[in-house]
Amino acid sequence: KQIKAAFEIITSDPAVKAILVNIFGGIMKCDIIAEGIIEASRELELQVPVIVRLEGTNVEKGKQLLEQSGLALISADNLDDAAKKAVASI
Repeated sequence: KQIKAAFEIITSDPAVKAILVNIFGGIMKCDIIAEGIIEASRELELQVPVIVRLEGTNVEKGKQLLEQSGLALISADNLDDAAKKAVASI
């Protein structure tokens, strides 16, 4: 619900061309965050690219969930990679 609310706020600005999510999951596990991103993206039917950089607990499981979601979510390995992919996506 928090991710959905954040995406709603971000996409309410028509100038937004992409969303870059940069998460270091220490306390909150990356797979849980990935599930939230997937759910919010599906519910909101986002029309902008979503680039996701995950790092921390259960990062591989989180990345796997993003890849298998069937959504056009772009996974990044680090913040530099995420920034480059965000720019390239617009």
